[in-house]
Amino acid sequence: MTIFFLILLSYTLGSIPTGIWIGKYYYHTDIRKHGSGNSGSTNTFRVLGKKAGTIVLLIDIFKGTLPTLLAILCHVSLHPILIGLFAILGHTFSMFAHFKGGKAVATSAGVILAIYPLFILVGICLFGILLYFTRMVSLSSMTTAILLAITSCFTQDWIFSTVAILLALFIVYRHRTNIVRIKNGTESKVPFGFKVK
Repeated sequence: MTIFFLILLSYTLGSIPTGIWIGKYYYHTDIRKHGSGNSGSTNTFRVLGKKAGTIVLLIDIFKGTLPTLLAILCHVSLHPILIGLFAILGHTFSMFAHFKGGKAVATSAGVILAIYPLFILVGICLFGILLYFTRMVSLSSMTTAILLAITSCFTQDWIFSTVAILLALFIVYRHRTNIVRIKNGTESKVPFGFKVK
């Protein structure tokens, strides 16, 4: 019963379309109709600005952290990352947004933060370095996810490693349109970093 409740809670929390709701209720803007058309934090930063983007990012991370932490505290028989996985599914296939959503990066980070916080600290550093040199959030996100998935193999936690690898592949898949734009040289870049005067 506890596991079922946590799974339901995890998916429901993950399904909260933070960027859409904040955009509509506070900015009277549907971010899906602007920028990349995505409902995640990156497009929120692009369309609504730093304040809204930061709030959406933090909430999207928290959506993954909370149910995973609850699974740890409740000592459920499942690996906590499997509970957190439902938050990630909710984030990408939101029941409040016609089963569409973000690209899984922030909520995945939130799940891992609850289990192996050091991974996220390393991930933040990697992401920051990559973003500085590439100026592309999408490429930095995919590369960081892949590198962390490879590193997870050294934890000797095979369930965590397996899910981390699957998540990295899923994140790359969710960025497939970005990959096309990267190849075409049309991907959006942040206004700071290497070679920016």
